[in-house]
Amino acid sequence: MWQDFLFYLNLGWEHIISLDALDHQLFVLALIAVYSFNDLKKILILVTAFTIGHSITLALSTFDIVRINSAWVEFLIPLTIVLTSLDNILMKNKKNTLMKANYYLALIFGLIHGMGFANTARVMIAKSQSLAIPLLGFNIGLELGQIAIVLGILILLFILLKIFKVNQKDWVLFVSSGVFALSLKMTLERIPF
Repeated sequence: MWQDFLFYLNLGWEHIISLDALDHQLFVLALIAVYSFNDLKKILILVTAFTIGHSITLALSTFDIVRINSAWVEFLIPLTIVLTSLDNILMKNKKNTLMKANYYLALIFGLIHGMGFANTARVMIAKSQSLAIPLLGFNIGLELGQIAIVLGILILLFILLKIFKVNQKDWVLFVSSGVFALSLKMTLERIPF
């Protein structure tokens, strides 16, 4: 049981940390671009909202309650990143409103991102095996990976703001524009029709 938990914990970690997880990393970057170290508690709540959404659809998909064509899921995932980064750009002068909206975006878009791993999870988790340990391990690994990414981004932001005196609005616009461009390219490459 402990080995299963560690296996899925590592799988969740790799799901967000690996080089193949660029879409998830871009989403986290776009989601937290408007925050700073002073907002660490808000950020942790935000990434946990994403993990909750991710967990719900991962569980529903693994139980085969919800099943969406993987081509559509692979298209919708970068589209969520496009919308999140576009929201940052359009609402750059309304930081408090944007921060409130991000909680809903994290939860709702987490639902979509959770479907991205569902097909793999369905194959990996045997019918006779309990889902509790794999899902718990995976989601804790995912959460730990997201926190590691968040800390990396916040350290970079701290260096840029405090040492290089970059304006935070410029940071948000620069990061959001770059994420928008990359995720729009991914979205266009994955159009399922």
